[in-house]
Amino acid sequence: MKIQVLGTGCQKCEKLAESAEKAVFELAIDCEVEKITDINQIMEFGVMLTPALAIDGVVKVVGKVPSVDAIKNLLQ
Repeated sequence: MKIQVLGTGCQKCEKLAESAEKAVFELAIDCEVEKITDINQIMEFGVMLTPALAIDGVVKVVGKVPSVDAIKNLLQ
């Protein structure tokens, strides 16, 4: 499984990355968390508003920072 945090590095983007990493840790799953900051790569996902969260290349959240529990629900 691969989680991709899409964002340019703003405070909300960093918070989303932290929450995703915490969710992975709490679930004890084998998962890579990748931060994508290049605007062209972000646009390839069809994302126009950051931060965004993709799981295995599928965008699940756009424009907000979900809670750790919400991310855990997406991963299960």
